[in-house]
Amino acid sequence: MTRAVVVGATGQIGRAAVDALARDGWEVTAVSRGGDRDARWPGEVRVARADREDDAALAAAVGEGCDVLVDVVAYGEGHARQLVSLAGRVGSAVVISSVSVYEDDEGRNFDTQTEPGGFPRYPVPVTEAQRTIRPGDASYSTRKAALERALLAAGDRLPVTLLRAGAIHGPYCRMPRELYFVKRNLDGRHRRVLAYGGASRFHPASVRNIAELIRLAALRPGTRVLNAVDPDAPTVAEIAAAIDTVMGVETEDVPMDGPPVDGVGDTPWSVPAPVVCDMSAAREQLGYRPAARYADTVAETVAFIEQRLAGRDWREAYPKMFAAYGDLFDYAAEDAWAERR
Repeated sequence: MTRAVVVGATGQIGRAAVDALARDGWEVTAVSRGGDRDARWPGEVRVARADREDDAALAAAVGEGCDVLVDVVAYGEGHARQLVSLAGRVGSAVVISSVSVYEDDEGRNFDTQTEPGGFPRYPVPVTEAQRTIRPGDASYSTRKAALERALLAAGDRLPVTLLRAGAIHGPYCRMPRELYFVKRNLDGRHRRVLAYGGASRFHPASVRNIAELIRLAALRPGTRVLNAVDPDAPTVAEIAAAIDTVMGVETEDVPMDGPPVDGVGDTPWSVPAPVVCDMSAAREQLGYRPAARYADTVAETVAFIEQRLAGRDWREAYPKMFAAYGDLFDYAAEDAWAERR
């Protein structure tokens, strides 16, 4: 039996990763700040309490060593140094990065998207060879780029698979994009405005598919960068329709030509140019086959959101979502826009 340590085990990716590895025969230690256990994990899974910012605590969780260390909460050069310091006790690592590290050939990236004409125009699909943002401490994207650069530079000491995840979805998400449509349906909104004609594509990534990539990378140590997204990249209108089907409702789409107007039509997937990633490298290097498609997994996401919203204001249930997006449910503004059409 081989040993795996999963850091960030009670987050949305961590829960799925622990489960996938344990069911594949790994001896898994699930590390989190609270030291909690998911009831769905096999009973053999061990839990450990450690804050990943505490070098000594993380080292103690690794103990005498492990065959693979999975880190789903690493950001920045400091976390990379922390992981590399364990190289003598860790056979290999699998670390979650993000597609937000990519920039287009004109230097546009997710950090420039709020500037006029600043949204990146990527090739369709984006491969791992696409250029990346300059590493630094200024943003989520630059910190992920710094993490990648430092870990890849130390690949001779610690083999590492970096997984560039897309728009992550699944239970336990603290910022579920699906909330945008779930709450509208719960509120009885039978019409929705979709910017860019509802044709925006922002490649989703199921926690099930990410967990499968983690499982395969753990079995095949090496230093590599791989995209981590679903087999399909549905449009925002197709995502909304899939959620409607799960919830048993019918909603009229009102396509808006061009960008949102004063926030109307602006969904968490609404982008002026497609963000679609290629998965050929994962198939070739790991023998990867997707575990699920978006439509196969959206029901469990919807159920989790509905349960979390029950009897609560959405801003209380999802404070990070409110902080990032503001008021996603300004129905008065939507109705006023529709009347002016």
